[in-house]
Amino acid sequence: MTKQQANWSPYDNNGGTVVAIAGADYCVIAADTRMSTGYSILTRDYSKINQLADKSVLASSGFQADVRALQKVLAARHLTYQHQHNKQMSCPAMAHLLSNTLYFKRFFPYYAFNVLGGLDSEGKGCVFTYDAVGSYERVGYSAQGSGATLITPFLDNQLKSPSPLLLPAKDAVTPLSEIEAIDLVKTCFASASERDIYTGDKVEMLVLNASGIRREFMELRKD
Repeated sequence: MTKQQANWSPYDNNGGTVVAIAGADYCVIAADTRMSTGYSILTRDYSKINQLADKSVLASSGFQADVRALQKVLAARHLTYQHQHNKQMSCPAMAHLLSNTLYFKRFFPYYAFNVLGGLDSEGKGCVFTYDAVGSYERVGYSAQGSGATLITPFLDNQLKSPSPLLLPAKDAVTPLSEIEAIDLVKTCFASASERDIYTGDKVEMLVLNASGIRREFMELRKD
């Protein structure tokens, strides 16, 4: 008789899609609110977006237990930074902290696929995209998660950024206005929810600009 054993994994993938677009004076960060495991929906109203600082917002797909643990570590380190420097971290500084935090756990990684968006010290929109072990890049737009393979080609078609190898370097921010970027994000999610079973229910959007942060929602298909 063959020996049977249960295969256990410390990871799960709870699905979902996150998108961010940086403009000249704004940044849009969006995520759907469906959380799944396998073919089951755990909840239809789960926020994948976390505000780390006044001008830094993190959106994360993947294993949501690891995402929560990562958010707690970043919140604690940001609090330490505020006590030491008497100011909040800038978005590029937060991007570097996130990279270091992920890389520190590279041998047993956080199963989290992150997009960090916000405004830099000049008030320009910035988006940083990551892999699970901390490699990151500043880009004009990014998508991560289960619907990223559907959304990224569409964003490439609409917003293709100049190559980072070009000299002199060109700005990666997108040429769209804030309203056009929000409409584009809505189109992305409406399209992805038709083809990806892990994306749906509702899309939550945070818009950062000089006047602060605004939150918007749009309903998606529920099946």
